[in-house]
Amino acid sequence: MAETILVVDDKVNVRTMLREYLTEHGFEVVTAENGRNALFVAREADPDLILLDIMMPEMDGYGFIRNYRKEADAPIILLTAKLEETDKVLGLELGADDYVTKPFGMRELVARIRAVLRRANGSVQPRQVLEVGDVTLNHDTRQVTVGDQAISLTPSEFDLLATLMASPGNVFSRIELLERLQGVVVDGAEKTINVHIHNLRNKIEKDPANPIYIETVFGFGYRFARR
Repeated sequence: MAETILVVDDKVNVRTMLREYLTEHGFEVVTAENGRNALFVAREADPDLILLDIMMPEMDGYGFIRNYRKEADAPIILLTAKLEETDKVLGLELGADDYVTKPFGMRELVARIRAVLRRANGSVQPRQVLEVGDVTLNHDTRQVTVGDQAISLTPSEFDLLATLMASPGNVFSRIELLERLQGVVVDGAEKTINVHIHNLRNKIEKDPANPIYIETVFGFGYRFARR
């Protein structure tokens, strides 16, 4: 069964271009012209992934993410023309999984879509239950707990945590983590990992400013502490 992509963009030509190209590559595609309408379309279509523009009338991409994440957790890739780093960081902090800056190459976009879908669908099946200290990660149920507390993670956060927990004590560079998560790496994208790490620490650490689980190895990357 074809996976469904929801394309949300206020420009008709962008929606048409993406719908035609993605349909040719085997996806079902539904569209919406702003965040408000996208919420209704998403409830009806139950998409497997959302391509989301940021700057739109009535409800922008940020507003959509805030509302949608209360209802569902399908992965979101931001389509942004903005160059400021803070705009991308805000989207990731709200719950987006990845971003592509306009203008983008269609082949790269499809590669990013397939990589994010693989993560969300759990195509790679490592050890099913990982336990390090008080943190437990279950691949079958896609659930994470710290002690007795259940933690809600986006697909990207879950798979990043799984990668780190599978090899506690091993140091991963930002580029290596991106390659494992996305399959493709573009210039500057390694900063995405910093945001996901920041979000993970806020969710699993008692004191995110002084983490005991996810450690920074300065000048190189990150590791999950042996406990």
